[in-house]
Amino acid sequence: MKTTFHAEKFVAENVRNIPRSGIRDFFELVQGMKDVISLGVGEPDFVTPWHIREAAIYALENGRTSYTSNLGLLKLREAIAKHLEKHFQVSYNPKNQVLIAVGVSEAMDLAFRAIINPGDEIIYHEPCYVSYAPGISLAHGVPVAVSCKAENGFAVTAEAIESVITTRSKALVLNFPTNPTGGTMTRAELQKIADLVQRHNLLLITDEIYSELTFEGEHVSIASLPGMIERTIFLHGFSKAYAMTGFRIGYACGPTEIIEAMMKIHQYSMLCASIISQEAALEAIEHGEPDTIEMREQYRLRRNFIVNAFNEIGLKCHLPRGSFYAFPNIESTGLTSKEFAVRLLEEEKVACVPGGAFGPSGEGYLRCCFATSLAKIQIATEKMARFVERVRKNK
Repeated sequence: MKTTFHAEKFVAENVRNIPRSGIRDFFELVQGMKDVISLGVGEPDFVTPWHIREAAIYALENGRTSYTSNLGLLKLREAIAKHLEKHFQVSYNPKNQVLIAVGVSEAMDLAFRAIINPGDEIIYHEPCYVSYAPGISLAHGVPVAVSCKAENGFAVTAEAIESVITTRSKALVLNFPTNPTGGTMTRAELQKIADLVQRHNLLLITDEIYSELTFEGEHVSIASLPGMIERTIFLHGFSKAYAMTGFRIGYACGPTEIIEAMMKIHQYSMLCASIISQEAALEAIEHGEPDTIEMREQYRLRRNFIVNAFNEIGLKCHLPRGSFYAFPNIESTGLTSKEFAVRLLEEEKVACVPGGAFGPSGEGYLRCCFATSLAKIQIATEKMARFVERVRKNK
């Protein structure tokens, strides 16, 4: 007797239960619409600087098309170790404590898969990048969220973290500056968390992809604090600071045993990152700092403009100290985040991401990426002001 085949029954339960990305779902609506101004996708509007692109072209023209070590090109790992010691005050052995990954997203996935046993609880702060909770779940861990508040500049407190720690807690994930809020942490705040992590014997994963885009104060890596480097997985990459999103190059640094475990997963899945992209990354980390500084100053101007515009509209918005995201509060309009974003797109052709896409703590907010031209930001905020005025009149 022939049975009916139901493909969905063959999908793993932990995959079936994971929602699609709220960002990508929203941007399905944008596809096909003309003349939309996008403040949505978290991608620099700058083209990768020419000297970095040229390094990739040179590598290709010279036949650099082979596999690399699973860990990545040694010369790139050496350059990364040197860069981190100079700018982050952390020291890693490039031979066995640095792993080149296919973007920071893969590095984060490798970290979760390398450390999580089924049922382990992994703490993270919210609103946050959309991949953290699903990544933990895919590795059969239990995601545990801690809310960050606007009144604290969207920093996370040690007290909030300690309130959710249980006997099953294994690791804490930090991302500062944060996507989507632009929140940052002071050295004193990080020291309290470092003390907490050591007291409860937790592992720490720190995602510092936006560190170079810090506008005020110093960026402090929690890995540099006393007693932390031996219990920290440090993640970083090239997408944001060097406008290299399509090159898909990130890296992980950490204790030898953990990097070895991550490498084993990497070698059986990705094998290695693209050698051409690695050659470009080497050029970026050795000679790209002036480009990063120039881009950061452009982002600073845009940040100041868009935050002022939101506050003038009556959408209360804190001043992000890092990243290239503004996170205005839209609760005064009486709309949910998704209602606001969908109507804004349909009525004014401005695309922003509903705050709820970044977890329940993001509801009532809107993520607006200012990695687009000042001229477009000005038009977008004018359209948003018109939209908000119309919504309030009709409440």
